[in-house]
Parts: sequence; C-alpha cells; structure tokens
Amino acid sequence: MKLIDGKLLAEKIKDKIALEIVGFNGPRPGLAIILVGDRPDSVLYVNLKEKQGLTVGIDTHVYRCAEIISQDELLATINFLNNDKMVDAILVQLPLPEHLNADIIVNAINPDKDIDGFTKENMRRLMSDENLPTGRQENIGLMPPVYGVILAMLESIDCELNNKKINLLVNSDIFEDNLEEILKRQGAEIIANTKEADIVITAQGKAKSLTADMVKDDVVIIDIGISHDANNKVVGDVDAESMKNKPGYLSPVPGGVGPMTIAMAFLNTLITFKKQKNLK
Repeated sequence: MKLIDGKLLAEKIKDKIALEIVGFNGPRPGLAIILVGDRPDSVLYVNLKEKQGLTVGIDTHVYRCAEIISQDELLATINFLNNDKMVDAILVQLPLPEHLNADIIVNAINPDKDIDGFTKENMRRLMSDENLPTGRQENIGLMPPVYGVILAMLESIDCELNNKKINLLVNSDIFEDNLEEILKRQGAEIIANTKEADIVITAQGKAKSLTADMVKDDVVIIDIGISHDANNKVVGDVDAESMKNKPGYLSPVPGGVGPMTIAMAFLNTLITFKKQKNLK
C-alpha cells in the first residue's frame, strides 16, 4: 500500500498558517490550552501543541490544572478565557478525570473560540444549511480537526467522496454520527461491510484489528486508532504488515493522523482569530 504522509501534509498546512500570520504585520492568534492532571499522553500532546504553535506564530498559553480541580473551578477558568479578548481560541485536552463531566466542560467553551469544534452549538452551525455553499455563511461552524484531517488526506490523493462507499469502524456514537453526516453531505454512501468499501475509516483503538483479508484491493484506509502492541510499540487499528502488498492507500500510525490533527487545530485557531479580529 502507498502511505499517506501525515507529517508532510501537516508541515505544508503549518507553513501556510505561518506565512499568513506573518502577513498580518503584528497581531497574532492567541490559543489557550487547558490541561487537567498529568496523564502522560495528554502532557505529550499538549507539549507538542505548545511548541509547534509558537513556531507557526500562535501565542500559545497552557493552563495547567491539578487533577483534583473541581468542576466549578474548571468552568470558572473557561468562563475567564471566554471573556479574555487576548484569547482567540480555547482547547480543553481530553480525556478529563472521571469526576469531571466532559460534555458540560466542552459545551462551556464559547463556540466562536471552540477549535476542537465539539460544542453542540458549533456542530449545529456546521450541519446547518447556512454552512453549505448556497447558504448565507454568516455563522459557519468549524470543522473538528479530526474530521478535517480525514477530508484533507482524501483530497491529497485526489479521492473524491461523491458516490464512494465508506465503512466506519468507530466506537463512539457521537463521533460516528457527526462524521457520517459530513461524509454524506459530500455524496458518500455509508455501508456496513469492509469488503465492499472504497474507503475504510477506523477509530477503535484495537491494535492491528483490521487485516488485508478484510478489505478489497485499491481501498483507502484512514487509521485514527492508537494503541500499543505486545512490545509496547505505538500501533494503529490496521495490521500494516499484512497490508504491504495490498493495492491502495493507508495513513500510517504513527506519522499519519496525529501530526495532521495538530495542524488542523492551528488552522481552526487562525480562522477564529480572523473572525474575531475582522481580518480577511
């Protein structure tokens, strides 16, 4: 299989963002990242976002909160950032500790600053007819980064979605329902059988669970799943070794969706910045 190089695509996106920010000759986007606790993978992701954000010209500030922070305290922090004119974008690093209600926390973010795009109001805007090419485009919702990654990867290999059969292997109903609606709007058909699918999108977190005998030739596979194999090596849902001689495309893990997701979060940060500062 040919690999879709997420690192290369991410660098191209970040280069464009940096170039546009330089062109503003002064003002820079402000991104606030809230990190609760010290979960190793979350700390790693936040450190990457902080470091890479600064390289593209985004003023990135991390608000590190204790694991035992109360829900009211966290909501107060979000409310403060919602009202801070220096903050154009807010991201809460997930998952959160069990004593915090992630749905309440995420939906407390001002949808105009919600770069993850998962507030109910943002998803309403995204799915609204106003977000179609014929709509008024006044309150356009932000594309959640992971959905944006899928669309960008398919575009990079000239894979149009119209009339394509897509199989979704996803363990989150909300994630699947929203993604399905976005893909259908592009003309795709969602099917249940991996063998008949032109495109398979997997986000199960089950190491090497998708093998070559489960898909047809010339399939495009977007692997969002992340887990560890018996040797504690980071792997995706796809058994990449079994796919080596299979015709088609695969986004690898690592080096596929991960780098792209960060780049798309920065792109959303730039969009929110331009909207709030009335820049074109």
